[in-house]
Order: sequence, then C-alpha cells, then structure tokens
Amino acid sequence: MSSDLEFDLIFKALSDSRRRLVLDLLKDGPKTTGDICTALKPLDRCTAMQHLGVLERAGLIFSKREGRFRWNYLDVVPIREIYDRWINAYAAPSVEMLTALRKNFKK
Repeated sequence: MSSDLEFDLIFKALSDSRRRLVLDLLKDGPKTTGDICTALKPLDRCTAMQHLGVLERAGLIFSKREGRFRWNYLDVVPIREIYDRWINAYAAPSVEMLTALRKNFKK
C-alpha cells in the first residue's frame, strides 16, 4: 500500500491536464518520448520532459531505453491503489443504498 507521501506525489502528478494527457496516450501502449513531446505541442521538449519526470517520480510511468529511443510505459498500479483507497471505499456505501432503494421501489 502506498504511503501518504506517495499518494501526494500521485495526486500532484494527476492535477495537471497535460500529464493526464500523457497517461491517456500511454493507455493504449508505450510511446517514445518524441511521440509524447509532439502530442504536448506547443510545449518545448524540456518542459515536456519535466512533466514526464513528475509522472515517473509518482510511479505512474516508467521508461526503458532501446537504442536511441526512450520508450515510456504506463504503470496502472498507483491508479488502482487510489481506486482501492479512495474511490471504492467511498462509492460502496452509495451503491448499497441505491440497491436498497431500487429493491424497495420494485415492491
């Protein structure tokens, strides 16, 4: 389970729409850093690399160098941990309540 500091890094990384765009790009498979930089235009390469660094420090992506290319991969484990810790825990009681209401409505 992630610590509070790790959760803070994840939420900080997710707070920027450009970083969420990078995660969306990686959802379908790995992309090169050049591909990601192109998708983040009009940002310059240095700024795009800073965004990738934030995502990497948060554990949301990891990269692997192959020849002259740097391939970036999505790591969904931290997102699942957020779901388990925050979303699922808060949604479950609401779902139970709605299920009970539905059962009572059908009577």
